[in-house]
Amino acid sequence: MRIGILGGTFDPVHNGHIYLAKKICQKLSLDKLIFIPTYIPPHKKGIKVTQAKHRYNMLKLAVSGNKIFKISDMEIKRKGRSYSVETLRRLRKKYGQKTELFFITGSDSLKELDKWKNLPEILRLCKFVIVERPGFKINRNLNGFILLRINAKDISSSDIRNRIESKPVKSLIPAKVKAYISRHKLYT
Repeated sequence: MRIGILGGTFDPVHNGHIYLAKKICQKLSLDKLIFIPTYIPPHKKGIKVTQAKHRYNMLKLAVSGNKIFKISDMEIKRKGRSYSVETLRRLRKKYGQKTELFFITGSDSLKELDKWKNLPEILRLCKFVIVERPGFKINRNLNGFILLRINAKDISSSDIRNRIESKPVKSLIPAKVKAYISRHKLYT
């Protein structure tokens, strides 16, 4: 089995995330892609993050109907800061050594990679996939990593949060997510 792991804050999940996930599934021939929303992202210290239950619920709405997409609340249930190595240990234990785990992150994360907790262990637990994001070109050889060049949509969760009240976001987020945001008065 080939399983992709796509972690993130997803505050909110947007069409760029969904598009990217579909393309990754195709390019890597994945059997399953697990979205894992963080409880507290370690790289966003001092930044207010929407309650985990809302981010999880929006993600659930966004991926409904896609049989390959799954969501895990393991980091939310664990509470505290979410470290990739701890999540990968649990997934490796759950799925066993025969399962290929593909940990997916954006090229914007490269500048912080040296600060990740136990990176050498992460690289032993999975195949590390870096997806080139708009504005974060990869100009070097990355030994030990899988590089995917996908014509990713230039959509940002922070931009959506900033414009939700003043500018249209209909083309940026799934309709069900937009309705959820309105119903719960998020980002106002």
